[in-house]
Amino acid sequence: MSSLSTTKLSVSIAGKSVCDELDLDLDSGQTLGILGTNGVGKTTLLLTLAGLRSAETGTIKLFGDNIHSLDRRAIAQKLGLLLQHDHDPFPGSVMEATLVGRHPYLKAWQMEGPEDRQRARASLAAVGLADFQQRQLATLSGGERRRLAIATLLTQDPEVMLLDEPTSHLDIHYQIALLNLFRAQSQQHNKSIVLVLHDVNLASHFCDKVLLLYGNGEAEYGNTRDILSAERLHRLYDHPIIAIHGPGPLNNNIFLPDFDPQQ
Repeated sequence: MSSLSTTKLSVSIAGKSVCDELDLDLDSGQTLGILGTNGVGKTTLLLTLAGLRSAETGTIKLFGDNIHSLDRRAIAQKLGLLLQHDHDPFPGSVMEATLVGRHPYLKAWQMEGPEDRQRARASLAAVGLADFQQRQLATLSGGERRRLAIATLLTQDPEVMLLDEPTSHLDIHYQIALLNLFRAQSQQHNKSIVLVLHDVNLASHFCDKVLLLYGNGEAEYGNTRDILSAERLHRLYDHPIIAIHGPGPLNNNIFLPDFDPQQ
């Protein structure tokens, strides 16, 4: 059974079509990358897949159930969402923020237990924040806040993770480290991962499937090696792209912008 699927999904925002009758099918253990220019509607699509906004037409299924037939607690136990921007409505510590990830599993007024705290500590360690548990949120840098948000998602431990630009505010070391972490979540723990990315080469290396959003509702979806090409990326970003055969066992192409395109 698919973990996340859509059938003839049409999404629009402010009269602009994001996708038109999109069919996609993501299995457990697979990673999907969503690529497109600024403003094409990648975040809007992600929010729709999470069941937080309505589509124009079509259906979204989470493990075979229409997502709009499920209550939010049931969804949150299976699906987690990382947004682009993190806000701290209340002051608190890093540990307190991380434990928010356990809320879908707690009853009203129930406090987190030792197992919840152990899971939170493990998640903080996984993103390099093991020594930050008592730090106040207001003292964190942008990159540290991003890693904290990812730790909170890991503490939630959903089977499907939707991540909107998870590498923003991160240096190269943490970009690769955290994408390797998500690949391990996918391959070793059978999670389904959806990543909105701006870096084509990260998508090429870390994603099994890609979805290209061209604008005006047009999209292409399929296996990464079948879909990613210099020609398609040129059309996607309206700029000439050069493909270079990459090193390493995966032999993935590396895509670079043509810095001196012929006018």
